[in-house]
Amino acid sequence: MSISVGILGATGYTGLELVRLLYNHPDVAISYCSSRQYNGKQISDILSSLRGYLDIQLEEFDAEKVRQRCDVVFSCLPHGLSMDFVPQVLDSTRVVDLSADFRLRDISVYTRWYKEHTSPGLIEKAVYGLCEVYREEITGARLVANPGCYPTSVLLPLVPLLSAKLVDPEGIIVDSKSGASGAGRGLSLKTHICEAGESFSAYAVGRKHRHIPEIEQELSSASGTDVNIEFIPHLVPISRGILSTIYVHAFNTKKIIIDELKAFYEESPFVQVLDDDMPSTKDVRGTNRCLIGIEVNPVTGKAIIVSVIDNLVKGASGQAIQNMNIMLGLDETEGLDSVPLFP
Repeated sequence: MSISVGILGATGYTGLELVRLLYNHPDVAISYCSSRQYNGKQISDILSSLRGYLDIQLEEFDAEKVRQRCDVVFSCLPHGLSMDFVPQVLDSTRVVDLSADFRLRDISVYTRWYKEHTSPGLIEKAVYGLCEVYREEITGARLVANPGCYPTSVLLPLVPLLSAKLVDPEGIIVDSKSGASGAGRGLSLKTHICEAGESFSAYAVGRKHRHIPEIEQELSSASGTDVNIEFIPHLVPISRGILSTIYVHAFNTKKIIIDELKAFYEESPFVQVLDDDMPSTKDVRGTNRCLIGIEVNPVTGKAIIVSVIDNLVKGASGQAIQNMNIMLGLDETEGLDSVPLFP
């Protein structure tokens, strides 16, 4: 089986990570890569590690070329752009969109947090691509909205627990830390090594981060009631990785909570629940895995959940490939069965 794949916005961090992962996918051939900034250059000129492996020319977006060459398209375009490009190719290709343009089911919520939506009719057709939760809906889908990185780290541990009524949907606090690649590949003073190096800072404190409505949408769906959270993101001086520490009131013991998570993810190869340990970002670096550690404070009754992912893999490009595999009926681990990167 040979699947022709296109990548829109191929020279950002998520696009280049897709190239890295798809190069080793046994059923995939990369047939199209777009980049407005680097139009006409070879992708190996932008990512030097590809020299001698992949020399594909970067092109301006052309809907007709995409329809002719691609079975599946990954859109790595910025928020607010995918909604204009995706409708031009969706009639003949399947699309996994890595932006936020099709994640939020309520168009008024999207408008409040982002901008006016130019393709509102596609929102109800898109499937939210949290693979381990919506696997059945993703199968055969034509448009999948790949989850955000922070939401993936938060939803994987909380959705099963809220669905099973093991934790309280009120008073949830999420304290998340991300490496600098989460800010994208564009130049930014705040991610300059002289600013971010040897420092640790909170940002978008309060109800400001755009991932909040996405997280609350899925937690509300899981719990059957409206959920509002406290979400505090932080920038840490590492290149990649997310560690989310979640504080939630527990209705049950640590063992019951762990058993529920293990049962929920029994058939999910990329999620591992730890018995008596807490994970670190190095445990998942370069992989599509999510590791979850849990403790319950017997004095306060709070469950402390630590969840780690690689923001560029399980938080973006790896999960996008996992979605493609499920959409096409492939083994969802194809092209993603890798060990952590060290150092």
